[in-house]
Amino acid sequence: MSIEQILAIIIFAVMFIAIMSGKIHRYVPALIGAALTALLILTLVDDGAHSLWQVLRLPDFVDGSWWFGKHAADAAAEGPEVGGVNWQTMIFIGGMMVMVEGMGAAGFFRWLCLLVARAVNYRLVPILITFMLLSAFLSMFIDSITVLLFLATVTIELARLLKFDPVPVIIAEIFAANTGGSATMSGDPPNIIIGTHFNYTFTDFLTNTGVIAWICMIVVLVLFYFFFRKVMRQQASENPPKSPDQYPQPREAIKNRRLFMLSTGIFILVVVLLVTHAQTGLSVGLIGCIAAALTIGAVVLAARDQLAHVVKGVDWRTLLFFFGLFMCVGGLEVTGVLHELARLIGDASGANLAIALTFILWVSAFASAIVDNIPFAATMCPVIASLSGDQGLGLRPLSWSLALGTDIGGNATPIGASANVVGTAIAEKEGYRISWGRYCKYAIPAMLLVVGICNIYLILRYA
Repeated sequence: MSIEQILAIIIFAVMFIAIMSGKIHRYVPALIGAALTALLILTLVDDGAHSLWQVLRLPDFVDGSWWFGKHAADAAAEGPEVGGVNWQTMIFIGGMMVMVEGMGAAGFFRWLCLLVARAVNYRLVPILITFMLLSAFLSMFIDSITVLLFLATVTIELARLLKFDPVPVIIAEIFAANTGGSATMSGDPPNIIIGTHFNYTFTDFLTNTGVIAWICMIVVLVLFYFFFRKVMRQQASENPPKSPDQYPQPREAIKNRRLFMLSTGIFILVVVLLVTHAQTGLSVGLIGCIAAALTIGAVVLAARDQLAHVVKGVDWRTLLFFFGLFMCVGGLEVTGVLHELARLIGDASGANLAIALTFILWVSAFASAIVDNIPFAATMCPVIASLSGDQGLGLRPLSWSLALGTDIGGNATPIGASANVVGTAIAEKEGYRISWGRYCKYAIPAMLLVVGICNIYLILRYA
């Protein structure tokens, strides 16, 4: 290996270890890694200034077709996006953060959870099942991190009202969120990265990963029902539910009715725009901007005092983390490290699609169980692009394998996906600590079973 390849690997590895340590927010090592990567490219890579400009991809912002007008067929014909900073992912996630803050300020999520709980008469086992379904469904359209943020909070509120242990429900909600999020492009962050990198559409994901995601979701429902039914029935018998009228009414969760109506309408519109963006030519980045602009307008009209709260709700540190991460991955790509990794995977698989799909699925699953699946997905996108080009393997099946592996494999441990970290952190903050042992006791067997089902599906459908 050349000196620039060795240094790029060292920078990336140190950044990854620092992120895994959790001692400082992950955006700090990501930005330091980005600065070192930029310096490396400028000093050691041939035509360094031009290469760094390619990694930054700033001209994207003045390219009209990057925002609007590039239909699915045209984007697919152009092939994968060039490496570097994936601004589409960052802008879309930022816009959705604003929209979700507006919905939260209106009381939408708490209203929805209380409505579901009331619909099943506050019975514990039905709450487990319906909250898993709610977690999976919402995660198809809203970042699973946000879904867990609100769902875990309401679950704990219900647990105190009904006097049950919320930990089993929160573990099940986490697994359901990551599984449901694998169904669409706008679900889990790895899917957004994969979709924008390869110019896939919402429908592409829905008709490929969506099919197996909901087959797996049925399996997960049955599995967690058998895991937790006994303990939940025992707790229910010890504290039988009272009359529904003695619990908070869903309407009490609505903080501002006008903002509630506007934010619900914006959410429905954004879902429609995502589902149809292959036909309309709207980029996901532009859809994120539309979501943010409409939400800010709605807040100004209906609850101006909440404007500062909504804007502050944007997690700028996470967006900076994405920027630093994409820069470091761009350094690996510019120096040829990822191309070499793709060659090694191709040699190991013997250019056999079934073997390659299986290898990528399980490596992604186990890697995502140990490290956050977002940086892993960002690293692997250019790898599978090179693997497809060099070995003649289908890029789309490799993409679906990567998406399912990172999304579902991330379920295995409390740190495998950002949604897991959020859900367990909220539980601990409220006095319900979820130990690694208790979490993994249920999540690892479920993850192995679900990934095995995905493996069979991928081989039968694509190999």
